[in-house]
Amino acid sequence: MHIGLVAGGGKLPAYVASAIREDGHDLTVMEIDPDCPPGQFGTSLRYPMSKFGKMLKSFDKAGVTHVCLAGTVGRPDFSTFKPDLGAMRYLPGTLMAAKEGDDALLRHVMAIFESRGFAIVSAQSLCSSLLLDAGALGLHGLPDAHREDAQRAMEVARIIGDRDIGQGAVVAKGIVLAVEAQEGTDAMLERVSDLPKALTGQRDRRAGVLAKRLKPGQDDRVDLPTIGPETVRLAAAAGLAGIIADAGDAFVIDRSETVRLADEAGLFIVGLPKKPAPDVPN
Repeated sequence: MHIGLVAGGGKLPAYVASAIREDGHDLTVMEIDPDCPPGQFGTSLRYPMSKFGKMLKSFDKAGVTHVCLAGTVGRPDFSTFKPDLGAMRYLPGTLMAAKEGDDALLRHVMAIFESRGFAIVSAQSLCSSLLLDAGALGLHGLPDAHREDAQRAMEVARIIGDRDIGQGAVVAKGIVLAVEAQEGTDAMLERVSDLPKALTGQRDRRAGVLAKRLKPGQDDRVDLPTIGPETVRLAAAAGLAGIIADAGDAFVIDRSETVRLADEAGLFIVGLPKKPAPDVPN
């Protein structure tokens, strides 16, 4: 198997690349400019999304058989988008998909790769060790005092996901403080930090839960929710009590550092069982 890794921002692509090499597969990395920091993969190709035609040709030339999309990629500004000739044929469909939401756009991109004979392989199938397990990650479980906030945050995340808006929500003291849209989780948590302290928790009296989950009906081969050290730092700074996500449907990046920071701050990170349960577990 020769895997073409389409690498966006964040640390996930590096983990995926390492897993591909360890499994003995051939690897060609396509860094998405400007989202992917340059030079972290050694020998690689680098194009902006507007050069999608060149990406496809480069993968063909390299002998790629499977494609994996990993990392964050900013939505292009289509008002200034200048596609190459190869991308022009897909532009009308791309614009239509982009109007429907990020999940629709990703589905469209994957369908283009598949139409060119590439099979899509998910990041979690290549590095399953990064997936969040059921139960508490670290020292702290979910206290009863935060159970209702956790349940409501998961429900709000499901609602906005159903409209292809985002994957995350923050609820504190029964109040929805923020939902994630195009800005991403980190920026959402920074917004929570700026809210009046009467609404949020504080470092010595934590309140509120961040929930991250797949959008209903989302193609889980791409864009799984991700929790990492920066997620914990920002959640702690916002006075939150913890973070929850569906087990097996979220990545934990830099696990040891993520757990250390959560333990030190007194935050819980809990993976929920995949099957619906009548209550949120510890």
